[in-house]
Amino acid sequence: MRINRRGAIGASLALALGAPEMPFLMRAAAAQATPAAMREASTWDPYARLAPLPSFTMTSTDVKDGEQLPVAQMSGIFGAGGEDRSPRLAWSGFPDGTKSFFVTMFDPDAPTPSGFWHWAVADIPASVTELSAGAGAVGDAALPRGAFQIPNDARLAQYVGAAPPASDPPHRYFIVVSAVDIEKSEVPKDATPALLYGALAAHTLARATIVPIAAPSAG
Repeated sequence: MRINRRGAIGASLALALGAPEMPFLMRAAAAQATPAAMREASTWDPYARLAPLPSFTMTSTDVKDGEQLPVAQMSGIFGAGGEDRSPRLAWSGFPDGTKSFFVTMFDPDAPTPSGFWHWAVADIPASVTELSAGAGAVGDAALPRGAFQIPNDARLAQYVGAAPPASDPPHRYFIVVSAVDIEKSEVPKDATPALLYGALAAHTLARATIVPIAAPSAG
């Protein structure tokens, strides 16, 4: 997919205002994905290439492993009829020595070479073991003190829900809580989720994961 710089800026502004251009861009990207590529993508574990780590427990009253995301966790911004409301998450059993957490949601099945980051929250204090539903709203006011959201791949510092292109099979959404051994990530607030992972790679002690799915919206 070719997008010139002016077009990309215009699309980003339109997205921020809730305009429908972004679904068009996603459909354009999807048109370049072959069925074979999509089948291969649906089996790719984006964390398999990383150093193996212990796991701990994460639960949610909103999303379930292997089950369809509810409407609230689908995207309205991307035109999927959803609410862009982050799910309630709770975790326990993380290692001693944990000093903070970070949370991300990633779609490895998006029709791009790098997948699509939907959400990233950094610097969650170790004393916090839950994010309420809707904590990913714009402005960070619903987050624990000191935590902040990093812009996702739409360059919006908020949770953006699922919106798989109409031609795709269901996508997987890796919701991951990572326990780290430092209190502050020291990444800038305009960083990327990939940069956050890179900055904390040597400090990550364990991960908890839930992987719901989302089928394309009938609308």
